[in-house]
Amino acid sequence: MTPGRPGASDRGGATVCLLVVGLVFVLVGVFGAAIGTARTARHQARVGADFAALAGAGRALDGDGVACAAADEIARANGARLAGCHLDGLDVLVTVEVPVTPLPGFRRTATATSRAGPVRD
Repeated sequence: MTPGRPGASDRGGATVCLLVVGLVFVLVGVFGAAIGTARTARHQARVGADFAALAGAGRALDGDGVACAAADEIARANGARLAGCHLDGLDVLVTVEVPVTPLPGFRRTATATSRAGPVRD
């Protein structure tokens, strides 16, 4: 098209529209990946807490220190940090944390708590 003819001002409009649509897809993908990362960290924290509680419950008869040391070892093996641990009778209650960075510069912590002990009637 030559300047001065009808429609000459629309030149390149489709390119800009395509770039905007592409940017929207990229942003949706980035936020989807961030949500996936956060969910994975939450599941990792839950698994770490469950296994740590079971390990601690297996050593509950040996005392608070031994039970929590066993729980800490298993939590670390599952990529978590033991944030809290105590005995309640023969039950072990543990809280673990897993650090997560879903987006650059946005650091969060996924936390999970679990309890394990002997079977009761």
